[in-house]
Amino acid sequence: MALLELDHLSLAFGGLRALSELDLHVDEHEIVSVIGPNGAGKTTVFNVVTGVYEPTEGDVKLGGASIAGKRPHKITDLGIARTFQSLRLFLNMSVKENVKSATYGNTKASPVESILRLPRARREEREVDALAEEVLSFFGERLMGYRWDQPAYSLSYANRRRLEIARALATKPRLLLLDEPAAGMNPKETHEVTELIGRLRDERGLAILVIEHDMHVVEGISDRVVALDHGVKIAEGSFHAVAAHPGVVEAYLGRDPEALAEA
Repeated sequence: MALLELDHLSLAFGGLRALSELDLHVDEHEIVSVIGPNGAGKTTVFNVVTGVYEPTEGDVKLGGASIAGKRPHKITDLGIARTFQSLRLFLNMSVKENVKSATYGNTKASPVESILRLPRARREEREVDALAEEVLSFFGERLMGYRWDQPAYSLSYANRRRLEIARALATKPRLLLLDEPAAGMNPKETHEVTELIGRLRDERGLAILVIEHDMHVVEGISDRVVALDHGVKIAEGSFHAVAAHPGVVEAYLGRDPEALAEA
């Protein structure tokens, strides 16, 4: 069963059509990668799914129910979390505080209860703290132990990426959207992120939609690949089938000179 469905999804900014009748689905426990050159509409897909933009036409469904037009925090409550192409951490807060920040929207204690440290506030604080520690433990020594109390700005770039994923996990998502998780990483870090994405699916049971330019990562993680160009789906299937598709080759490298001359 499809967990996420985009049904003839279109988005226009005035006369600019950013997405055009896009059909896309992500099944339970599936990793789907979205590829395409810059400006293909990949991050726009994420922004529509998470409620940043409302589609001009078509629908977005989660578990069969429409979520198009809902506010971002409501979509998060329904089970979709994301990371961003550009890191968006609270750099002066500690590692653990960054993760805990994702949970407070679901707490019930009032400001007065929190200030006076009444029983419900204390109980929720313990629950939030335990959740943050459990999520951070998933990343092993990279985000464990003494790092919990370190400010986020003291982390390496790769560990900041891990922390952003950890913060997303703290919302207890069913579907995780990762926007270029391996961007800016060296080969060793890229390999570790590839393994991490597989573990997120296998050990935490998540469905994952990934935007990625590194084809080694795409090949290593993807159950299915969707290629976009100017907001239009031009290919879908296995990595090798999509990578060899003439439309994908043309989108990345331009048209064959002989074919262009004939045209």
